[in-house]
This record gives sequence, structure tokens and C-alpha cells, in this order.
Amino acid sequence: MSIRPDTQTLITALTRARLSGQRLCAADWVGAVHSEADAYAVQDGVATALGWAEGPLVRHWKSGGSTRSGPFSHAPLDPAAINPAGKTGLLLGVEAEVALRLGRDVSPEAARAMKSETAGDWVDAMAVAVELVASRWTEGLAAPELLRMADHQSNAGLMLGIWQPYAARDWSAQTCQVKVGSQTPVTCTGSHSLNDPAWLLPAWLQHLTRHGTTVAAGTVVTTGSWVGCLPIQPDDRVSVDFAGLGHLTVGL
Repeated sequence: MSIRPDTQTLITALTRARLSGQRLCAADWVGAVHSEADAYAVQDGVATALGWAEGPLVRHWKSGGSTRSGPFSHAPLDPAAINPAGKTGLLLGVEAEVALRLGRDVSPEAARAMKSETAGDWVDAMAVAVELVASRWTEGLAAPELLRMADHQSNAGLMLGIWQPYAARDWSAQTCQVKVGSQTPVTCTGSHSLNDPAWLLPAWLQHLTRHGTTVAAGTVVTTGSWVGCLPIQPDDRVSVDFAGLGHLTVGL
């Protein structure tokens, strides 16, 4: 797919923004992203410019959708921001998620044939995760949707807990509690937007394999927050507990 000059210019600008920490004004770039295809081209361009992929594809991703009818969105994550050491910079918030790890390679043909109801068969492990949320736009999460998508869905990093064998669960009964700093803990039950973190795997894998590339075993994805995006202050500690699944505490 050919990339328009203004879209290529945005790729360069977002790459520089990630390296420098300087934010961009979204109003100056609305015309550079006309569609989801443009947004994904920007994602891929920035990831390529920064060398995120060790092989054909990046190994950590985020994906999500508000309902099972879609639309769904996907974004590769910076490998240097997976379990980052030290300070993480200015964050807009955190999200509590369940990360899934593929247990075997997924070819384009397998991705097309995959069904949501049995997608968990392709997963070998799961872990409690905390997604770090930030933006390269001065408008933050108020930036236009396509520009947020182009900015890797406002991802700033991913903290992963201990991996454990994947097993089907009654996700509708799954309780998640999150405590951020001195804020009152937030507790939700059955609050995943798709009612099953693995339900989205076919759409995500079809996106990754759309150019004919096989997705390698060991690739990791999160598929949506259980408590929304919770605001955070510098030096806050975040504790996430998924009953019966695991616990993760991180200092930011």
C-alpha cells in the first residue's frame, strides 16, 4: 500500500515525538489520517523506524473493542516499554488487563479459520497485566480517535505479572480489584467488554497476518481493560488483583 506524503510526514513526527518526549498538536495533523488504514500505516511506520520488531512482527500487542460487534483496534507495543525499569515518564492513567500468550505459530490460513469460541485453544499462558497510558498528543485522550489509533492507542508500556498456564474460566464471574495510590480501590466483576479476553484473538490475528506473515508462538496480546483507564499521579503504586488468577503490584 502506498503512503500519502502527509501520512509519511506524520510517521516521522511521531517517531521524533517518542524519542524526544515532545508532544504534537492533534489539530495540526487531522488531515494526515483519513482512515483506519492510514492509522495502521502510521503505527507500522513508527514501529519500523524505531526497530520494534525482532523478526517479521512485533512480539507484544494491545487489542480491543467496546462490544463483540466491533469495531476492533490493534496496536504493536514498544519492546523497551515491556516491564520497563525506572521511571516511566508522565502517564495519563493505567488499565488492568489479562495478557495472553500464543502457544503455537498462527499462519494466515489458521487465522482466517479461527473461531472466537475456540480461540483459547491457541493460548498457552496468561498473566495479570497493567497497561501504562500516555499520549504523544497535547490533547491526550481527547485527541481524535484516528490520531489516537495512529499513536499506538495511547500506549506507554505494559507491566506483566507471572505467567501461568491458560485455562478456560467463567469470565463473567471474574472479579478484578485495582488500587492506585491513595485512591479508593475499584472493584468490578465480569467487566471485560467482550466477556472473554480470548474472544478477540481471531480479529487480532487476522490483522497481524493480513500481509501474509505468520504470527510466532510466544507473541503476547492484551484485549481490553477491566476497570477503564484510572488516573495516576507520579510515584503512585498500582495494585491489581484478579481473584483466582493472580496479583501484580508496580511502582510508577
